[in-house]
Amino acid sequence: MRRASIPMPSAGVVGPAAHNPGRKTRAAGLSIVSNSLLILLKVAAGVLTGSIALITEAIHSTVDLVASVVAFFSVRKADQPADEDHLYGHAKVENLAAALEGVLIVLGAAVIIFESVRRLADPPELDTLGVGIAVIALSMVVNFAVSTWLYRQAHTHESPALEGDAAHLRTDALTSGGVLVGLIVVQATGVDVLDPAIALVVACAIIFSGVRIVSRSSRVLVDEALPQHELDEIRQAIESNGAPEVRGFHKLRARRAGSRRYIDLHVQFKRGTTLERAHALSHELSEAIRARVRGADVLIHLEPEDTAVRDAPGREKNRGVSAG
Repeated sequence: MRRASIPMPSAGVVGPAAHNPGRKTRAAGLSIVSNSLLILLKVAAGVLTGSIALITEAIHSTVDLVASVVAFFSVRKADQPADEDHLYGHAKVENLAAALEGVLIVLGAAVIIFESVRRLADPPELDTLGVGIAVIALSMVVNFAVSTWLYRQAHTHESPALEGDAAHLRTDALTSGGVLVGLIVVQATGVDVLDPAIALVVACAIIFSGVRIVSRSSRVLVDEALPQHELDEIRQAIESNGAPEVRGFHKLRARRAGSRRYIDLHVQFKRGTTLERAHALSHELSEAIRARVRGADVLIHLEPEDTAVRDAPGREKNRGVSAG
């Protein structure tokens, strides 16, 4: 029995490079620049006004900056081709970076909670809130615009690191909106204790975002199977082939790493099918799968149709294909 490896279009040990790695790097670089500028503005405004909510936002943006730096280096590393030490490439670096970003979010929120509780016991006197309101409004607009663009780039390149970075900035934009409303209320009512109370609420929202990012990234790191709709696309690609030699398939396994999908399965061929014909059909099946499942690296094991089949672990078991 021989295993037929379905070659990918580019050179290297595994698969092709990312769709456009330069744009991914530039996207992460823009996030670094925007976060750096916003940190300076928020710290200055926080010191000037004495608002813990503004200092909280500065801490949040600092965490975002660290996450942006992580994303910047991770997308560069993930796009490096496979080598002798990493035969499957470096795509999972992006998932690892996204998980790290989530952890950073949670740690930053913990610092905010500690400081907010301390300030609740001894609320600070706030001054010149107009400056703080202007800075936080600008921060909200900038973060929303940058996060929207990052989400588009993450979707285009299927980049977990950019998606995590975008989630950071979108959360920052939403929390900035909460702080903005809070500062306006404080200015209108003169109740200074609302400032640390708002910061506490913001921190809870930040924790929720961080836990969600860690959860999504960790599922990829432990090789969770592809979602059912992608497995169905693989099945349909095989069943729609129509070649009478293809009699069925089983032991389908599929996982994700970064923007890549790694798929292997056993395809059963009609007895008497030549190796050359089975190999050619395996190429056709591989191309059909890649046409339906983006970024797929496909490995097909050739088997005669009467091979004893054991149910494979996972959701896919033995499948029959109409002989046509």
